[in-house]
Amino acid sequence: MKPPSPLTFLLLTLLLVLGGCASRQKPVELPPVQLSPATWEQIDREIIDASLAATSSVNDYTRRSMRVWKDRVQQYTESDFIPWFTGYWTQQWLTMKVAWYKMNSGDGKDPPEKRLALYLQEQYHQRVLDQVAKEIDPEAIRDRAMELYIQLLGQQLQQLAQRYRAPPEQFNLRLTRIQAITLAPPASHNASLYQLLFSKSLAEQPAYAALVTRMHSAVRAGTQRSDIGLSSVAQQASEKIGATLAPRGIASAVASAVGRTAGALISVVATGYGVFSHSQEQPAMIEQLRVILNVALNEEWRELMENRKTGAMAGVYYLSGEIEDDLLGATRLQKEPDSGSLRIVIPAQ
Repeated sequence: MKPPSPLTFLLLTLLLVLGGCASRQKPVELPPVQLSPATWEQIDREIIDASLAATSSVNDYTRRSMRVWKDRVQQYTESDFIPWFTGYWTQQWLTMKVAWYKMNSGDGKDPPEKRLALYLQEQYHQRVLDQVAKEIDPEAIRDRAMELYIQLLGQQLQQLAQRYRAPPEQFNLRLTRIQAITLAPPASHNASLYQLLFSKSLAEQPAYAALVTRMHSAVRAGTQRSDIGLSSVAQQASEKIGATLAPRGIASAVASAVGRTAGALISVVATGYGVFSHSQEQPAMIEQLRVILNVALNEEWRELMENRKTGAMAGVYYLSGEIEDDLLGATRLQKEPDSGSLRIVIPAQ
């Protein structure tokens, strides 16, 4: 068999080069088409589906993140708060505080149990919740969930427009008519779906900033389950301490020690309560406190996951609810004259 001639070799090489260039060419983009009212109706339904899918995906992310938060709260509770609360010197300090509260009760002041509860809540926040927030914060998770929802929804809507070959100006106009944030007045606290997705970065949008502020304010106005649990702890601790004040002479000891340093006060109180007695009671105290705080934490976690107004998904539920309600609100029910059945009709653009 004779080798190919130089001319044949050149022709083969040219064909290969041309074939490679052709394979690297971008696919031809089809021009937009004029869509019928029925197609726009289908697009609206698929926008709702896209919102539901984005919400579901973000819920998975939020649940995983909040499980990490819960685990860290449990770890700090076990390693810091429980040893602190059940420690010998802390119990002496609390005894002194309750005695002081009782001596200064009345005249419109809160009862000793409530004052002790506020003190324990402050300690729990400092020792546990504030420490965990440095690593993972439910408010940061809530904000990130909103950002992720908007990002995922925007990606799906771009794919939707491409799939239907919708004219960009018509598709954008349709998104402009869908309200995503309605917090006016002022008018700048309203935003359409198009504004939220494509007009500016979220950090530059007044309506989005107003929504974030509203979410944070709603959370701070609520009562955490951990606070409720600590109120229960404080109630039991106060009752127990109060029952031992009289026989131990703590009230008179504290009264006579006014003006001395905290260390001296603790020393006075400690004379009425031995280390041996504390060591006997401490295991039961630890177990009881662990049960109370675990129950409170489990309730708090469920509240953070399920509360549609203040939970970790609250911002996502607000946005998806506004978008889906706006699309459904744009429909009207019409009765078929022949069969009496109902069908949903979405007005055409």
